[in-house]
Amino acid sequence: MTALPPTMPPIHLSDRQRLDWLRLIRSENVGPATFRDLLRHFGSAAAALEGIPDLVKRSGRRIRLASSEEAEREIAGHAAIGARLVAISDPDYPQWLRAIDAAPPLLSMRGGGAALMERPMIAIVGARNASVAGRKIAAMIAAELGTDGFVVASGLARGIDAAAHEASLGGGTVAAYAGGLDRLYPPENAALADRIIAAGGAHVSEMPLGWEPRARDFPRRNRLVSGMAAGVVVVEAAERSGSLITARLAGLQGRIVCAVPGSPLDPRSSGSNRLIKDGAHLVTAGRDVVEVVAPMLGRVIAPPPAWGEAEGASPQSIRLPEDGDLAVLVEALGPVPTAIDDIIRFTGLGAAVVQVLLLELDLAGRIGRHSGQRVSLIA
Repeated sequence: MTALPPTMPPIHLSDRQRLDWLRLIRSENVGPATFRDLLRHFGSAAAALEGIPDLVKRSGRRIRLASSEEAEREIAGHAAIGARLVAISDPDYPQWLRAIDAAPPLLSMRGGGAALMERPMIAIVGARNASVAGRKIAAMIAAELGTDGFVVASGLARGIDAAAHEASLGGGTVAAYAGGLDRLYPPENAALADRIIAAGGAHVSEMPLGWEPRARDFPRRNRLVSGMAAGVVVVEAAERSGSLITARLAGLQGRIVCAVPGSPLDPRSSGSNRLIKDGAHLVTAGRDVVEVVAPMLGRVIAPPPAWGEAEGASPQSIRLPEDGDLAVLVEALGPVPTAIDDIIRFTGLGAAVVQVLLLELDLAGRIGRHSGQRVSLIA
């Protein structure tokens, strides 16, 4: 199976730059999209850390910035458990994940390596309380995909996830965590987690070490699972399940969505059956999945926006927002996610000014970020 083409030129972060990246992404109200915009605006993470206090001064808020000592402790903590921090430009960062909207700038990773992450991946997800038949077909598809050269990604949950990981140990598998890499959930899968690493697989997370997974962290984990893969296979998913969230995210990310049909009498299959009705590919074997994702594998993935840092970029020279600009922007925003391009056209403020004002509002916790470069105002 042909490996994916590289999505961005290599950027080699120094130890100091990696520390600054970690400090910035661990700072208050700085998510992946905000991190990227801060780097593009200031030219480096170090400059962003220095400039944030002035940027949010008008909001009357003080933003808590992660300290160098905190970042150093986290780096040491990774080393203690045999893990590392992988930047979006590093060769062992998952190739397809780089191309998603607001990709994590840093990933915690244990195991793996460039040879694993450059191979095409398929995600397999499904019910935690899976039937014997569901686990069996998930394992069969995973094993067949491994034979065909695919890595299997999943969330290391009970049921379908565990069956897919177990069956793909020989072919390569990646487990995404909802919490920190030192906070496995569920704990009963600890032995399986160890076998994944022993077999040359990997564990990944975008959460800091010590982070206990909460309910709202699992959709974020699902975003990693779908983002790493060219396609997602859903086996036994009930309505309003986490697996359907993964399928929805896969669709938003431009990935192939597949589902295994189940009995209409089994509520564990109501969600996966509905996916098929709504246009997901019906699959019953690994070869079915290979056929539908094959056209995806040769395409050139558009690189993510420039990250500035290693290109030696300097802070952007722009017209600073004037008195009244913020009020104009806030008036244009609302609870409905709106494309940033539409906001620029409507307000007439100019792209650079709007981006600075959005950064200010974002750091103050006043806007939400959505897929497709859209934002909304938080009440």
